[in-house]
Amino acid sequence: MASSLTCAGVVWAFLSFLCATASCVGFFMPYWLLGSQLEKSVSFGTFRRCSYPVRDESRQTTVMVEQCGRYASFQAIPSAEWRICTVVTGLGCGLLLLVALTALMGCCVSELISRTVGRVAGGIQFLGGVRDNKQDPQVCFFIGQFSQ
Repeated sequence: MASSLTCAGVVWAFLSFLCATASCVGFFMPYWLLGSQLEKSVSFGTFRRCSYPVRDESRQTTVMVEQCGRYASFQAIPSAEWRICTVVTGLGCGLLLLVALTALMGCCVSELISRTVGRVAGGIQFLGGVRDNKQDPQVCFFIGQFSQ
């Protein structure tokens, strides 16, 4: 099989695929935030949750369902921000997979990715990973308050 990528390009393609896989797994896992409610350990992500409270109308109490599952519908996601996060993160994971799979195909198909396209794609990925946001430490501290 002929490749249109250099050795560094093959390493980039492989690492891009690993990052895309890790991002997608993280997106689907319901362990973004951890805490406790009604003396039970709870966790949730953007569209999945584990150990969540449900109102039992027959006994007029709130009981904990100790299993993981998705919300019943998109509108059942608790807030508009979490719905937006679900859509944006899902689209991001889809784009990551598209780029990573294209890069992996470039390892096997000759002339699929030119040198210029490879450099531009790598530069875009690099810029996407560079963060200069002063709020990041504040968000990490805020979330850390709930996990203690």
